[in-house]
Amino acid sequence: MLKTPALLMGDPAYFSVVGGANPHTRDRWGRRKRVDRALAIRQWRGLHDLLSEFGFRIHVIPPDPALPGLVYPANAGVRIGSDFILSNLIATRAAERDVYARIVEAAGLRCRTIARRFEGEADLFPAGGHYLYTSGELRDQRFQFRFGFPPWKRVYGFRSEPAAIDEISRLFPPGPTLRLKLVDEQFYHGDTCLCSYGPHREFLLAWLPALSPESRLLLANVYAKNLTALEESDAMLYAANSFAFSRDDKFYLVLPKGASRQLVRSLRDNGISILTVDVSEFLRKGGGSVKCMIGDLGILPESAP
Repeated sequence: MLKTPALLMGDPAYFSVVGGANPHTRDRWGRRKRVDRALAIRQWRGLHDLLSEFGFRIHVIPPDPALPGLVYPANAGVRIGSDFILSNLIATRAAERDVYARIVEAAGLRCRTIARRFEGEADLFPAGGHYLYTSGELRDQRFQFRFGFPPWKRVYGFRSEPAAIDEISRLFPPGPTLRLKLVDEQFYHGDTCLCSYGPHREFLLAWLPALSPESRLLLANVYAKNLTALEESDAMLYAANSFAFSRDDKFYLVLPKGASRQLVRSLRDNGISILTVDVSEFLRKGGGSVKCMIGDLGILPESAP
């Protein structure tokens, strides 16, 4: 087996807002935001080069003007053992699945599919001795009348349905799994409000208001002193959407630029080395930060190109 971990990243040459499928992609009037593409490309290159410096083997997904969501390959699926479970994405991104399948199979992994709505490692990821599975109510995305100004609001819903984990567990058991419910549409994937890190990913950053009361209690009981509750300023920066990795017995967390000194200090107290990168255009316009821009393939088979 090769010892170099592999990642997916999506070339941002055509990054834009097409579907406008989360609250970050539209202004208060419901209009889709316009991307500063030159800025986005510079920011993407900064993240790519940082990860390259640490020896990651990066598989870059070619750009497609019809599929701008390819810049967020955390939604490609999730690797469990030797299988890669492909996502069933929201309608505006559904065509991405064939692209991901081709690239992941070319990298040497076996792709599998499930029937339920599921958006990959953004909603299913390890944390200590468990996997966390996050889901919420699926809703038809639409404008809805309200009393106020403007007199309408955009309904978004969430991305993975609760029953998907049952299907995954029957076919490809990930291990002991904690089921968590998302309740705030601004945090529409679990990796926007939760981040595990450390030697065994036993530490957890959490923006607790994005979760149901029952889910908050479950996390508090399981992770106890290993849980760091984020302040609102860090949560809105998507500090939980960070990327954890290790090199040479050191443990790192790639944070979005602007994280508070208090958060950085608490992470360092847990033995974590902090790296920061500015990917603000991807958050402000597309609703995804550092981790959303990375698909983690792990160690690939030796025959992989």
